Formats: sequence, C-alpha cells, structure tokens
Amino acid sequence: MALEPYRPGVDPRYRDELDRELDQKIDQALHRWPWKVRRFIWRVLIAIAAIWLVINLAPRAVEFVMTNDMGAAIIQVLLIGAYLFFFIGFQFFLMFYFMGRTRIYWLKPGETGIGFKDYKGNPEVLEAARRIVTLLKGAKEFKEMGGEVTRGVLLIGPPGTGKSYMAQAVATEAGVPFGYLSAPSLTSAWMGMGNMKVMLLYRKARKLAREYGACILFIDEIDAIGMARSPNLAGQGAMGMSPDTSHGGRANVVMGMGMGMGAGSGLLNELLIQMDPPPHEQSLSGKILRFFGLRRKKAEMPPVLTMAATNLAETLDAALLRPGRFDRKIAVDLPDADGRKEIIEYYLAKVKHEPMPIDRMVSDTIGYSPVAIKFVINEAVIHAHFDGRSAINYWDFTRARETHEWGLRQPIRNMSYEERRRLAYHEAGHAYAAVKLLRKERLTKVTIVRHGSALGFAAWKPEEEIHTRTKDELLDRIKISLASRAAEEVFLNIQMSGVTSDLQSATGLATFMVGAYGMDNSLYSHLTFGMQGLASPDIKMRVEAILNEQYRQVKTLIESNKEAVIAIAEALILRNELTDIDVNEILARVEAEHPFTDPRTAQRQQFGFVTTRALPEPVSVSRRYTGARRPVDAVNVPAATQPTSSQQPQASAEQGEEQS
Repeated sequence: MALEPYRPGVDPRYRDELDRELDQKIDQALHRWPWKVRRFIWRVLIAIAAIWLVINLAPRAVEFVMTNDMGAAIIQVLLIGAYLFFFIGFQFFLMFYFMGRTRIYWLKPGETGIGFKDYKGNPEVLEAARRIVTLLKGAKEFKEMGGEVTRGVLLIGPPGTGKSYMAQAVATEAGVPFGYLSAPSLTSAWMGMGNMKVMLLYRKARKLAREYGACILFIDEIDAIGMARSPNLAGQGAMGMSPDTSHGGRANVVMGMGMGMGAGSGLLNELLIQMDPPPHEQSLSGKILRFFGLRRKKAEMPPVLTMAATNLAETLDAALLRPGRFDRKIAVDLPDADGRKEIIEYYLAKVKHEPMPIDRMVSDTIGYSPVAIKFVINEAVIHAHFDGRSAINYWDFTRARETHEWGLRQPIRNMSYEERRRLAYHEAGHAYAAVKLLRKERLTKVTIVRHGSALGFAAWKPEEEIHTRTKDELLDRIKISLASRAAEEVFLNIQMSGVTSDLQSATGLATFMVGAYGMDNSLYSHLTFGMQGLASPDIKMRVEAILNEQYRQVKTLIESNKEAVIAIAEALILRNELTDIDVNEILARVEAEHPFTDPRTAQRQQFGFVTTRALPEPVSVSRRYTGARRPVDAVNVPAATQPTSSQQPQASAEQGEEQS
C-alpha cells in the first residue's frame, strides 16, 4: 500500500505555511547563537590564560636560564627535543595523516542547491523523505511528545536510482549540514585507524549538530564495511536467488569479500557504537561541570542522522539493521511509467528540443534509472550539436539510447556479401518471429551492423512494465530464440556459429520452466538444492524435449511465411538496419500480396515471387541522421533459388535483447 501524504494539523499560532517556515528559520538561527556565544567565551578565556602565562612566567624562565649554570644544557635539550618533535614526529604525523585521513565532503545548508523540487520519478520515496525532514525540523516538539528522533535511514536500490541525490535533498530541505563519504574511505592500511576515523567523523558531526540543531551523515556503498560477521558466512553474504524473467530467468548469486572477524569487524563495531551511543557529555564545559557534580541531569545527544545507501542489503550485518541504528529502510527502485515520464519531461525542459513523442520515449526507457535517462538525453544533445543543429529531436534520442544499450555503431565495411546475407537471414528469422509471437512487446530494431561485440541483433522492448510471465509467453520467447537457426536451415541450408547466445538463453528459459516454475507437469522445485539441482539428467531430458518441440513449431511458422522473412532479409542486406516502423511497413505490403498464416496453426506451404519495393521514409517521424540515406531498390527473389529446408529440428536461443 502506498504511503499516504503527510498533512500536519493546523497550528493556530501561524496564519499560513509561509509564516510557519519563517518562524522555523528564525528558531534555527536563534538556536545557533547560544552555541556561538559559549564558543566565543571559551576562546576568550583560553586566550587570556595564555597571555597571563606568557607575561608572568616568561621573564622568570629567561632569568632562570641566564643565571643558572644548567641554562646552556637546558637550552640544548629543548633544541634537540624541538628538532625531534618538528622533524621526525612531524614526518610520522604527515605519513599517518595522508594515509589515514577520511575522504569526506562537508556541505553547509543549501550549498548543493538540490531540493525536493529536483527529485523526480518516485513520489512514495519523496513522501517518506518529507516525513524525515519534518521530524528533523520539529525534533523538539517530537521529543516533548515522548518520541525519539530517527537515527538511521538505509536507502536500498539499484545503482543510479537517486539514493545519494535524495540524501542531499533531505539535507537541503532540513537546513542542516551534510557530510558525504564513501564507505571504503573509512578503511586504512593501519590497524585501528579505521576505528579512529569513524570516531572522529561522528565527533565532528555531533559538533555541527550542536551548532545547527542536527546533522546528516551519508555513507555510500555501506556494504563495503557492513557485511555480516557470521562465522558460517564469514562476511560473504550470499544473496538469495531471484530469477529474472527478462533475461531467461537465470538467478544471480553475489558473493561479498569475506571480512571474517578481523579489522573489518572492528571497523563495523565502532560504527555500531557511534550510531547508537550511550548518552554522554559532548562539550568540555559540560564535562567539567559533571566532574565537579554541578550537573546531574541526563546528557543530551545532538541529533545526527546517519543515511546510507546500498544495492546489497542482504549482505549487511543484522546488528546494523536493528531498530535504533537503521530505523527506516526505504527501497528506491527503478521508476515506473509515470515516474519516467516525469523524469524525461524534467530533463527535456533543460535542453532545446523539437516536439518529442513522450509516450514512446517512456516505452523506450523501460528499466532505465533516472541517471541513465539524464545521460541519454545529454548524449542526444551531443549528437545534435555535432550534426550542426541547435535542438534535439526524437532520432537524436534514439541514436543515443541505442549507443547506450548496445554499444558504439561500428560497421565492418569489408564484410563479404555472403556473410552479410547469412547475417540478414539469421536476424530476419528473429525479427519475424518476434513481430508475430510477442504479445506485450514491440520490435524496436533489427540490424546487421556491428554494435560492440555483436555482429547483428534483433531487439525489442515491452510496451509497458512486465512483472510476470505465463507459460505460453515463455515458450514464445524460446521460439524467437530458435528462429535464427530455423531461418538458417530453411533459407541457407547451413548452421552458423552465431547462435551461441540464442542457445544459452533458450536453454536457460526451458531449464527454469522445468526446474523452478513448475511448468512441465511437475511442481517439484530443483532450486531447493541450489543451482546444482538444475543440472540433473532428468532436467536435461525434459529441457531437450521442450527445445525440440519449440524449434519444430517455429520452423513450421517460418516455412509457412517465407515471403515475409525474405522481404525483411533482403531489405536488411540493402539498408543494413530497420526500425519497427520499417518492418511493419514491409510486412503490411507483403501480407497484401501473400496473406500470412496464423503463427499457431502454421503449415508448410510453397511460396512464389516476392517484390521488395523501395521503402518510403516513415511519415510519423522525420529522420535527420548525418549522411544521405539511399532508397531501397526493388529486389525479386524467386522461389526456385531457395534451398530445400532440413527436416531435422535444431536448438538455439535468444536473450531479452537478442545478440548474435
């Protein structure tokens, strides 16, 4: 259930919200004055005492040295001591300082300029942050009610979702100092130095909290120092298996570096103590008064909010996660469709752009983090700039997104026609099967141009977020993976080596269907015994049966609709890459001449001549790529030139975004 927005009750002391904010700012300013006055008085007293000592003791010391026989020896000893202290001791001090200092950035209130108005894409997380700020601002009233201020907030989520960004916004809105550091910077080559770093870090944070009323300390990647200290796990912290259906349902097991019970454990122990310390006096004056028995009330600890971020929460020590330390755990996940739309509009407002299809961009960026969206839009600006334009359009965004997802576009200009033809029919098999079998996804691109390590690929994206899949949908994805091998045999009468990732993906899907999802007439889960359970001989036979049957069906589908696959392949040979708009235009034209067979009732049939006419530019959008794009020539492909297809079923595979 979503977090309901917090609406504070109407306070009769204030006329409106602006009056409340002004009063709070005045209170914060007045809160700092007593602390500043006390600090000034102590400094004046220390200066007066030092001046008195110099005036009264210095003449006597000089007289003693000049009139005493031991004066010369005393001066010599003092000089030697000064040499040892300033040269040898100073060298050790510098060495320990530079090797042991903590890399931390201390930011004063408002210095970052990042507020809640800049945080987009996750309203539930934003509402939780607003409540934290409300507690920090009204800590006095909250304590009067008998409550305790939150001491720790753990932000959990994938990289790039805005965890540190949120922490900066909280500090800005609360009007308190903000300390940012990376957890590995607390470690040191010297035993015990890490403990000292943590102690000094919190000492400064509490000093700032006394001055400003509160302080926020943000520790990024806290899993680097907070891993479990269990003697059985030895700090390894294996994550639970979580099948990812978008990548074939393969489980990920992440193992952390084992800290055991050594120096890493001591650093964690110090962090645990500093996050939840017993009440004790912080100021020197308070310690003196308590020493002489002049202060007996309970010591007040200045509020220091420790915020931390991790994407491996399962590896953290249980003592770190208990109430009193990280009281609140906020999951900062990838934004949904509404969140991505908000983020895209926010960053588009910062750049010059032509009218953009926002809904299509939202669909294009499924699975993107806010940082990834910001990066792609900035790359689109770079692309438009070097193309000589002052505003970006949708195709700049598309080119930047494709480079981000698949790597730099690097055509192999000396590739032979025969290899280009093989790649074209291989990818055309994927593309046609994807168009006809995918229910919730759309084909985005099919290409025979090298991107990164892939010579070519067919890629598709969901129309909207997909969180679960049915058995039929998984079987269709296996068919799409195996369609490349089927096209090779039907049209080229060969078997190519480019099906490595296809076989891997299809086998992974089928394996999880049998051993984890209970989709093969058995509810027995082989994952009970770990990943090794999926390698049993029984699993292998059942997986092989699924692969063979799906290969037979997709091969029948391709043989029944050869005209469509040929049209896509020949257009690929001439144009090198096609978008979903291009493929749909090709299929619409071919279907008018040769009605397609239903994918699920396909039968083998003969085919005739196919004419791939010149493909017009899509009318829905205007492309502005650098360089001229020549039209696709008409190509006649007679049936007699096609080799006979093999009747032996083969196995192949496909990932969520096919690369071969």
